[in-house]
Amino acid sequence: MDGIPAIPHQRNHPEAARRNPTPAEALIPSAAAPADPEPTVPATRFAVLGTVRAWRGAESLPSGSPQQRALLAALLLRDGRTATAPELIDAIWGEEPPQQALATIRTYASRLRKVLDPGLLVTDAGGYAIRLHHAAALDLGVARALAADADKARAAGDRALARTLLARALDLWDGEPLAGVPGPHADTERTRLAEWRLQLLETRLDLDLEVGHHAEAVSELTALTAAHPLRERLRELLMLALYRSGRQAEALAVYADTRRLLADELGVDPRPELSALQQRILRADAELARAEDPVPAAAPVAVRPAQLPATVPDFTGRAPFVSELGEILSGAEGQVMAVSALAGIGGVGKTTLAVHVAHAARPHFPDGQLYVDLQGTETRPAEPVAVLGSFLRALGTPDTAIPDTAAERAALYRSTLDGRRVLVLLDNARDAAQVRPLLPGTAGCAALVTSRVRMSGLAGAHLVDLDVMSPDEALQLFTRIVGAERVGAERQAALDVVGACGFLPLAIRIAASRLAARRTWTVSVLAAKLADERRRLDELQAGDLAVKATFELGYGQLEPAQQRAFRLLGLADGPDISLPAAAAVLDLPEHETEDLLEALVDCSLLESAAPGRYRFHDLVRLYARACADRDEQPPGGRTAALDRLLDFYLATAAGVYALERPGDRLPAHMSATRHPGLAFTEARAALDWLFAEADPLLACVRQSSVRGAERPDVLRRAVDLLWAAKDLTESGANSKQYESAARAVCETARAVKDPYAEGRARTTLTMVHLVAGRFAEADDEARQAMALAREADDPLPSCWAPNDRGIIALYQGRHADGERFLLEAIANFRADGNFVGEASALCNLSRIHVELGRLPSAIDLAQQGIAIYDRMGLTLRLANGRYALGIALTQAGRLGEALEQLGEALSLFHENRQPLWEGVTHFRLAEAHLAAGRPTLAASHAEQAIALRGIGGEWRRATVLTVLGKALVRLGQRDRARVCWRDAESVFAQLGSAELAEVRTLLASQLAA
Repeated sequence: MDGIPAIPHQRNHPEAARRNPTPAEALIPSAAAPADPEPTVPATRFAVLGTVRAWRGAESLPSGSPQQRALLAALLLRDGRTATAPELIDAIWGEEPPQQALATIRTYASRLRKVLDPGLLVTDAGGYAIRLHHAAALDLGVARALAADADKARAAGDRALARTLLARALDLWDGEPLAGVPGPHADTERTRLAEWRLQLLETRLDLDLEVGHHAEAVSELTALTAAHPLRERLRELLMLALYRSGRQAEALAVYADTRRLLADELGVDPRPELSALQQRILRADAELARAEDPVPAAAPVAVRPAQLPATVPDFTGRAPFVSELGEILSGAEGQVMAVSALAGIGGVGKTTLAVHVAHAARPHFPDGQLYVDLQGTETRPAEPVAVLGSFLRALGTPDTAIPDTAAERAALYRSTLDGRRVLVLLDNARDAAQVRPLLPGTAGCAALVTSRVRMSGLAGAHLVDLDVMSPDEALQLFTRIVGAERVGAERQAALDVVGACGFLPLAIRIAASRLAARRTWTVSVLAAKLADERRRLDELQAGDLAVKATFELGYGQLEPAQQRAFRLLGLADGPDISLPAAAAVLDLPEHETEDLLEALVDCSLLESAAPGRYRFHDLVRLYARACADRDEQPPGGRTAALDRLLDFYLATAAGVYALERPGDRLPAHMSATRHPGLAFTEARAALDWLFAEADPLLACVRQSSVRGAERPDVLRRAVDLLWAAKDLTESGANSKQYESAARAVCETARAVKDPYAEGRARTTLTMVHLVAGRFAEADDEARQAMALAREADDPLPSCWAPNDRGIIALYQGRHADGERFLLEAIANFRADGNFVGEASALCNLSRIHVELGRLPSAIDLAQQGIAIYDRMGLTLRLANGRYALGIALTQAGRLGEALEQLGEALSLFHENRQPLWEGVTHFRLAEAHLAAGRPTLAASHAEQAIALRGIGGEWRRATVLTVLGKALVRLGQRDRARVCWRDAESVFAQLGSAELAEVRTLLASQLAA
């Protein structure tokens, strides 16, 4: 990347934010609003990567006429070297300068000198120079520094940093460099900058692929190869991006397009690198997916004397922790005492890891290693005074010289260690107070502490929170104990076993030991025993090892209020729980709840998943539920806790729904709650809550569907919660989890013969199938929902089910049926006073009229819907209206208006985090651009629709591939277009879609061409 920096303008690159900017980054000026000068930032700054401009602080300086800007640019691009008058005349006017060219140059220089700071523009040997005192005074200098830093970062192996630095360099471009500057010199520099821009862009795209952003890169590369069809490196990157995105056939089609293009245009073959990549793709070369070699852990070296327990022979994994702790301990050879404290739940392997690390660090502590089990989980933990006595004896202090008091022993202990290099392993500590007297306190020594309690009160300690093993580490440990032959024969069963153990090392070791001792058992037998959650903890014991007993030690140390919180929170399903939801479960204020939860985190019985969010380890949750069954009195307290959680989610989700859809009648038709839930005043914060709570909220629905078999009120609140959270499936973000919850509620409602709950559940399932493009299934659910709504006299499904059937009929080409259903929906919405629903049905009816060729009425219906949305202040729903209007305008040939409507819809969908509708709108924009004769933009939007991976099922993906193929044909990429169409043909044929005929016609036309 030598030369001058240049890359297309790419504001807001996803990697543009970083922890600590490099010196070059820190000096980047903002073209929109230059920052106030700081000590390291020059007062006067210039830009050439766009319009030639100058600033003093935040003030924009006048740069004069185009020829005067040409003079300024010519001087800035000479890096402080003097330009003679003839050189400047030639740069600005070329071979035909005006008669007074020299005088004009002097006039321009005089004007610039008046504007710029004194000393910047100097006269030297009959010429002129601009002497900048800092590279950051010119955006080009900043870009050069960023490019150089990117080179260094890449050479050092930090590809993510290199990519970020290049993105920042590209952000400096603000359109065409030297925009509007006349003269041959400016033309030459623009060409040079353009070539360097492409070089940097190729490098950044190469880094995109190295860090796994291949799907996102396809869209950009598709547009770039269309703009630069003969640039083979871009074609090579596009092939690699497509291949890594699982689109092998398209990658090979790009090669075929390239080979034909080069032969037609230049009469040459592709370069060897491109041909080699084609061959690697053909044989699915595994090396195309890069992986870094793991760093081997240092082997422990036996050094005497030592008190360390023996390390386990089958120690497995934990390489990052071994490396991290090893570096801390080895640093004790310097002038600072190192203290590391490991915390984690019982059975997570704290002692095993600490002993292993301590053995590995022994060469750094030639004067000895001390060890003690502080028995922190026992009713009577070890006293520091007794431990100090034993340590002093181990260090050679006679009994007669050991003082009686703890303070005197601690002082003598530190004095004895002075000048020595000793490692002290303090295992199973109760708290920081127990540990402090036992720390060496002198340079060259180190202490390694393990505890179930996080030692946040231990000043200067390096704190390590030890989590469970990764699945690969867990399987490796299980294999080492059981044997590779038995595990290899039943790998999936072995994965089930370690999964049931929650990847907790103690549980894995117990399960594996039981299996190793029973040669007649298969791995599947053990997996079946552990599959029963009610018996799992009882199965996980062998000899004197038992998971339940380990948890019991921690539970027994809790205060009564902490024990109650532990028991009740364990009842809730879901991967984690937020602080407000936990407060609802416990029926306590948030501040009291937070104190209790943080105490459980400190005891390693609960994990802090993120600020304000908490989670149980799977086995700890089972133990908590066992405690609730055993200790919670009266038993009704368990049911009441789960009722409060359901009410909290329902009340809050209903509030989010009402805030996002003012005037929608759904909240008026929902079950009443006793908990008020959270209240939001701003839609973005409300949506943040909904999507952050998606998994625990849907888990609550599934759990409530089970409880609803005995409690009709719980079942109805569960289905109302599902409906209030419909954004989770409409967005496409949580469709699978949402579908699972909807099916669970529907099955329970059908089993208990509740038409009210079943009708609403089937309406939610209709939404799920619509999002996935499963139209036959969606229509069947909507049909049943309508019948159940009539039986239960429920207005909600009576409105929404015919609306959904109208949409389904649209997609299936049954336009008369669709119009009939939507007119019924409009009438029902009006009868219920639901203006929002009416607007939705009007926009859907607009789509029907488009298909029937009634374009004036289609436009009018969409505008009616938009008017209602505008009146109600509905931004997200307004996006749906603009989307419908954009489709109608596209078909009417009013492409400029259509693109405007669809563009606004896309922005609104993005702001409201609706990836499904973002993808669909990109598809519609692709159609509009294709109709307007802009195939490059059409292909770009189609690729973005595919890259979002949220466009909703195979049918929609096939429709996008159809349009993408049309755009690619116009771009000359016929082979790749055929691959897209064959993929679409396969989908449409499998689904029996009407679009099959069009795709086959397109394929036939290309085969004939």
